[in-house]
Amino acid sequence: MKVILIDEIRGLGTRGDIVQVKDGYARNYLLPKKLAREATPGNLKSVEQERKKWNLLSEQEKTAAQKAAEKIEGMKLVIRKKVGESGTLYGSVTSSEIADALLAEGIEIDKRRIELSQPIKSIGSHDVDVKLHREVSAHVHVEVIGEGVGAQAAAARAAAAAQTAQAAPQAASAEVEAEEPVAEAADSDESEPAAEEEEVEQS
Repeated sequence: MKVILIDEIRGLGTRGDIVQVKDGYARNYLLPKKLAREATPGNLKSVEQERKKWNLLSEQEKTAAQKAAEKIEGMKLVIRKKVGESGTLYGSVTSSEIADALLAEGIEIDKRRIELSQPIKSIGSHDVDVKLHREVSAHVHVEVIGEGVGAQAAAARAAAAAQTAQAAPQAASAEVEAEEPVAEAADSDESEPAAEEEEVEQS
């Protein structure tokens, strides 16, 4: 079925876009939720009249999103989760929990705007993208703190992983520095035959 979007749908389009979707998706979700209209001749005509209003609304939403992005960019959110004896979380940190943590800071964000590239299933710090507008995004740092019998073990593993991550660049730098004298030695070896040739010419 062809429909006209009257709201932004992530992964599908924005207001005024005409898209092809499955009939069930249109009839069971988009149309009842008033997120789209069927692309009939009458609706297509009315959309052209509303497009200017939608463009203005989109600009207003973009401005609001930019202001929100300035507030939350780099913000640290703390979320506490129960940890089992093995040190793993019970379940994972959800977008709803991150939205609730933002709300506790006085910022209301639709949980659908929070993009988790993969489920957060471990304690420690995690970077999360928040798509505030199709052209505006921000990043927040989610600090997951464990609670329960396995919290100490999980914290120790997270600290060890962080130390390993910090040590890797330092080790690589040390290897590069260790290789530099070898190069200098090679240069000095190459200069010796040239010196010998000069002595032969003088004799």
